[in-house]
Amino acid sequence: MTAPNPATEPRRFLEHLYHAAVRRALPLHNTAAFLPPPPKGRTIVLGAGKAGGSMAQAVEALWPANAPLEGLVVTRYHHIPPRPDGLKQRIEIVEAAHPVPDAAGLAAAQRILAMAHGLTKDDLVLCLISGGGSALLTLPAEGLTLEDKQRINKQLLNSGASISEMNCVRKHLSRIKGGRLAAACAPAKVVTLTISDVPGDEPSIIASGPTVPDATSCAQAIAILQRYAIEVPGAIMSLLEQGALETPKPGDAVFAGHEVHLIATPQQSLEAAAGEARAAGIEAHILSDEIEGESREVGKVHAALARAVAHRGQPFGKPCVILSGGETTVTIRKQPEGTPRGRGGRAGEFCMGLAQALQGQAGVWALAADTDGIDGVEDNAGAFVSPDTLQRALAQGMKVDAFLDRNDAYGYFSAIGDLVITGPTHTNVNDFRAILVL
Repeated sequence: MTAPNPATEPRRFLEHLYHAAVRRALPLHNTAAFLPPPPKGRTIVLGAGKAGGSMAQAVEALWPANAPLEGLVVTRYHHIPPRPDGLKQRIEIVEAAHPVPDAAGLAAAQRILAMAHGLTKDDLVLCLISGGGSALLTLPAEGLTLEDKQRINKQLLNSGASISEMNCVRKHLSRIKGGRLAAACAPAKVVTLTISDVPGDEPSIIASGPTVPDATSCAQAIAILQRYAIEVPGAIMSLLEQGALETPKPGDAVFAGHEVHLIATPQQSLEAAAGEARAAGIEAHILSDEIEGESREVGKVHAALARAVAHRGQPFGKPCVILSGGETTVTIRKQPEGTPRGRGGRAGEFCMGLAQALQGQAGVWALAADTDGIDGVEDNAGAFVSPDTLQRALAQGMKVDAFLDRNDAYGYFSAIGDLVITGPTHTNVNDFRAILVL
């Protein structure tokens, strides 16, 4: 598809780059090369994540029609893609809550763990793992209730902890994460196909690594809980202190012969977007696919770079597109009693920080969106920033500082018609950010 003219349609041009990044990460385009041959015995497909439904359908489409195939995958509510005509369903797909787990996720995890037991060395387990699996595949450690996990999850999400820190805790408070699902599959061969949504593409962090070794420790989990003042039941803290909730480590025999394949990564999607920009005659520069930090602060740093390009042609000449990915965080600010709670996610918060720092800089447009199509828990993927963003908001009596104070990106960009709404994309390679400087 030909890209819109960036000079006359900057918003459509940036949306075109976003969709190119998403297309690059769709499972059907990336799975065939990594599928093993059918085994002597059964093939069981187990999985979890926002891309779980589309990953399962890709396996169904590519697996030999005469070879047995069965299994269970859990994905987020409303994230099962339409089934292509003529594609027979052989893998059950169920839905559960994200980012805070619910009873449906608990039931799915119990069923998945049960299906892993009793396999033989002649059997094959295909594990389909993508971002969001940590919440969707919830099976609390003995002594923890679902309500405990929900409370801990909410506190972690609001704390500003990084994804690696959150998932270190999640792995040690689970009966299925941190390699425990792979241990349950023994002696069957396990082949994990994963779509990365984490900085560094580390499989043990993606969805809290249910089928891969975990190098983190109970001591590290305790340190994170203490750093962010996250409360856990006393009996659980005692088990952590004793090391009784330790996960299977690298070198453990349960992982012998297992394979892990990254079928889609953030860098690949950024490169796809860069290719589309260059084809349209706009030079593209990828900063990194591993950017972390407070979303609003990352937005300010990106704004400083864009202003330097606009004013001095440094470090990049214009026209150009500046691309980045990763997983930023939002620390939820406490509000006075009675103040409406803000709505929004990482991408929207980034855009508010960016707009605040750009101060209406001429010739700069930007789009930030989550590649799964959902920014936080709202119905938007992200937001769009233009040179007149602040001006149009002020005309409605809205100051960006006030909306930042209450983490209300959704309210801010909704009022000026600058939400980016795509619906679920059925993949997930994390944050996508594109800044166009003309």
